[in-house]
Amino acid sequence: MQEPDREIESIEEFDQVVARGTLAGFRVQSVDLTGRTAALLSTDTSESVFLGCPMETEAAAKVRAGGALVFPPVPDLPFDPYRGSLYSPAELFENLTEHGYARTPDALAYAWFQRTKTDGDIFASMLRSIHDDAVSDALDEFLVGTRVVGVMGGHALKRGSEGFAGAARLGRALARTGLTVATGGGPGAMEAANLGAYAAPHDDAVLDEALELLGKTPSFRPSIGAWAEAAFAVRERWPDGGASVGIPTWFYGHEPPNAFASHIAKYFANATREDGLLARSTAGVVFLPGAAGTVQEIFDNATPNYYESRGEPTPMVLVDRDHWTRRLPTWPLLEALAKGRSMKARIALVDSVDEAPEALLSMLG
Repeated sequence: MQEPDREIESIEEFDQVVARGTLAGFRVQSVDLTGRTAALLSTDTSESVFLGCPMETEAAAKVRAGGALVFPPVPDLPFDPYRGSLYSPAELFENLTEHGYARTPDALAYAWFQRTKTDGDIFASMLRSIHDDAVSDALDEFLVGTRVVGVMGGHALKRGSEGFAGAARLGRALARTGLTVATGGGPGAMEAANLGAYAAPHDDAVLDEALELLGKTPSFRPSIGAWAEAAFAVRERWPDGGASVGIPTWFYGHEPPNAFASHIAKYFANATREDGLLARSTAGVVFLPGAAGTVQEIFDNATPNYYESRGEPTPMVLVDRDHWTRRLPTWPLLEALAKGRSMKARIALVDSVDEAPEALLSMLG
């Protein structure tokens, strides 16, 4: 298996490796090498792989002849299938102010997905798979050495509501314990938790002010553009926010990514996205009140905890006793599953969102 330090994902890394004398066995991801022809002509590239790296014709011919595999860039795509890093909010929302949301990379990628997802073209499905695998690789590299806590909740929660403010306080509290907050990356409760993590380095008044400003644009409907611009206005007013992860999907194209997750792993395949989010939540998951999607996530997480297929069970905290015992009685079934198993000590039901961090931390030990 290729070691992470054999991957080159920037021109700076490329120059450093070339200075050491060989590119043999390296994997170069989406680096523009049109200005590095001399280096490519004079350096050993045997058994190396170039993924979506623009280069001059002479250089491409030489590295192929020298035993390298070259996967050239794919023209006219609104995304890079070979990307070596996670997305940023600025990248996905580029052109928002000048041309509106419809001309952003995020919207263009969704439009491409809509055109190709059912046309049976194996080339399009291959590009989606390569992209999603590259995103997973970048996500794993970013999360090395971190303890990740997932926050799950519905997209319908509106800015300005007490539920939104509570989810934001939760994200802030979890981030301040040193955990990396990860969400589904969309609006609603997901945005709120990412917002809280963003506000964590600032004093408490910043989150209160940010919530007030965002409340003037409660939802991404009817205008995704206005909703996103409100978030970027908050980021501009209070820069240098805390890091967190958003893991959204173009499968739900009507749900835009939120701008408060500093690192965004956006997928075409929703199944890959959902399983990956839960599997990477090594410090447990907090489940806020939600509907069918959140219920599905609870049991998607409970199953590996039940069988211990990912190792020791990780904490699960369900927030809002009335919601999970009366409206959608998920807790009794979860409790019944846990009986007599080691996961019993790793599940908790709390009344309010402000109780969730303590409940989670007590199970982490």
